[in-house]
Amino acid sequence: MMKNLFSLEGRVAIVTGGSRGIGKMIAQGFVEQGAKVYITARKAPVCDQTAEELSQQGGHCVSLPHDLSTLDGIEAFTKEFMQHETKLDVLVNNAGAAWGADFTQFPEAGWDKVMDLNVKSPFFLTKALHGVLKKSGSAEQFAKVINIASIDGIKINPWETYSYQASKAAMIHLTRRMAARLIQDHIAVSGIAPGAFASEMNKAAKDHEDLVAKAVPARRIGKAEDMAGAAVFLASRAGDYVVGDTLAVDGGFAYSATGGAWGE
Repeated sequence: MMKNLFSLEGRVAIVTGGSRGIGKMIAQGFVEQGAKVYITARKAPVCDQTAEELSQQGGHCVSLPHDLSTLDGIEAFTKEFMQHETKLDVLVNNAGAAWGADFTQFPEAGWDKVMDLNVKSPFFLTKALHGVLKKSGSAEQFAKVINIASIDGIKINPWETYSYQASKAAMIHLTRRMAARLIQDHIAVSGIAPGAFASEMNKAAKDHEDLVAKAVPARRIGKAEDMAGAAVFLASRAGDYVVGDTLAVDGGFAYSATGGAWGE
């Protein structure tokens, strides 16, 4: 039994925002562990290209591009997914947005866009897919929901990204509340709070890796395998007893005594 703890053979997974960045890292990890992975993102060409790339590596990745920022978009995605599958083993709520502006100038649009995509959409997408997740889960092996938060929901940074930091703190607590309810249906909800990983969302880590690494106790930014490893652990049988917790994958930054900004 121990040798198959981290296997995802025969499992069906969805990774939102799976076409690039952290979502792509997770999707690749799942594919390489044997899962059939559906990725979704707003930009169809990029989503299609990533699915083709991951499938060519010997796995099975399917592109279903949709905009999940609205309930109509969630409904359309769910409907299309259910044309392909009758059950779902793992849902990764990764799609997200950020917005930065001076406190005195911060717009309502920057609040609503971020809170809707980062908090509202994961909740309602999970709700829409509850039936197929429940069908997959059992006492022997739970279905999984993995919410991608951020260390910005644990430790504030000096940048004026008010709605983003609030949304990620909300996601961590929402993960606990959802976990308490969904475990009744053999669905284990957990989360990941990434630190510095190179992505379009984290341009500092992407463009200034050496500077950012100095602020991380591990003295490097995160690698693709760091994120994939954490996600595979939570998605697999190995992570079945993790319920409601959010795992910081950040090289120790969130709990260090360093300053709030990368490079300080």
